[in-house]
Amino acid sequence: MADEGKYTLETGRADKSVWLMKCPPVVTRSWQAASAASGSSDPSQNPIVSKVVLSLDLLNPDESSSMQFKMEMAQTDTGNTPKSYSLNMFKDFVPLCVFSESNQGGKLAVEGRVEHKFDMEPHTENFGEYGKLCRERTNKYMVKTRQVQVLDNDHGVLMRPMPGMVGLVSSGTKEKQKKLTPTKGTEMKRTRRDRREMEDIIFKLFERQPNWALKQLVQETDQPEQFLKEILNDLCVYNKRGPNQGTHELKPEYKRSTEDTKDNV
Repeated sequence: MADEGKYTLETGRADKSVWLMKCPPVVTRSWQAASAASGSSDPSQNPIVSKVVLSLDLLNPDESSSMQFKMEMAQTDTGNTPKSYSLNMFKDFVPLCVFSESNQGGKLAVEGRVEHKFDMEPHTENFGEYGKLCRERTNKYMVKTRQVQVLDNDHGVLMRPMPGMVGLVSSGTKEKQKKLTPTKGTEMKRTRRDRREMEDIIFKLFERQPNWALKQLVQETDQPEQFLKEILNDLCVYNKRGPNQGTHELKPEYKRSTEDTKDNV
């Protein structure tokens, strides 16, 4: 209880309206690079990194569905990074507030309340650039990093089993032999990759063929089945009947994006 008096909460900006956006990593890195290049610690002196364009239907100005938000990046030297993004506004979300903590003294402050919440995705006019970016990332992750190293000691001493190792334990009983036999439960567990990396790999696989079964994708990607299911639920449609029953295929919007990227290659 004695430590409670050390902390104070500043609420002078509690009623300030704030927008909350979920940004792709490429956008976040671009903003951070622009801020670092400016060399200013004063937030008011930070460079303009993007602008938001609001399109409004003047015939129905009171309807929220008539508002369309679009964000345009200010930087133009970011390679194949998309320059325009669609901001999809959430209509229903849990009320949120933004807090900050100073580096000196642990002072806490309420920076505002979240008025709008957005999800960001590349605009349709930038699907070509986004496709190139996905292919670049996929090719980067597909490069094998294993290296062959020649051993200085070529007599095999370092590879020879030494006394006391499990492989040299003699046993004539079946019970001890079973202990040495690896079971399915002790196999190496699959490690999850980064989700964005896995999405790029899945797009690449669906360029090879339009339909994939879940077991095939598990074998191709060597990823946990539950992890793949989560990604496929967002990107694909499951065929319950028809000639492709039991397989997944890309949703129409992702099919269009991959077809556009193929045409641009």
